[in-house]
Amino acid sequence: MQDLTGKQKRYLRSAANGLTPIFSVGKAGANVEWLAEVNKALAKRELIKVNLQQGTEWSAKDLAQFIEDNSNITVAQVIGKTLVLYQAANDAKYMKYSLEVESLA
Repeated sequence: MQDLTGKQKRYLRSAANGLTPIFSVGKAGANVEWLAEVNKALAKRELIKVNLQQGTEWSAKDLAQFIEDNSNITVAQVIGKTLVLYQAANDAKYMKYSLEVESLA
């Protein structure tokens, strides 16, 4: 997990504004395998949204805590039942957001 400044989080929130959630958490909840899939997606996208479905027993704060405790993913925002997740890409060709985030540090 990376500690982000207010400016960095603000940039990520604005960049995520137009994104649609590509992962959701339903009745089955979240587990380590689900988190591995999220990690794979973040390796190529750097910034994604996750949505909590209506039937889930997880709260957004619980899911954010689970993600941060079990991975190096940063939760940039929790709003309602949607989380914005960020992880800097290791491959230069996928660095769409991380270069700007680093410049705002």
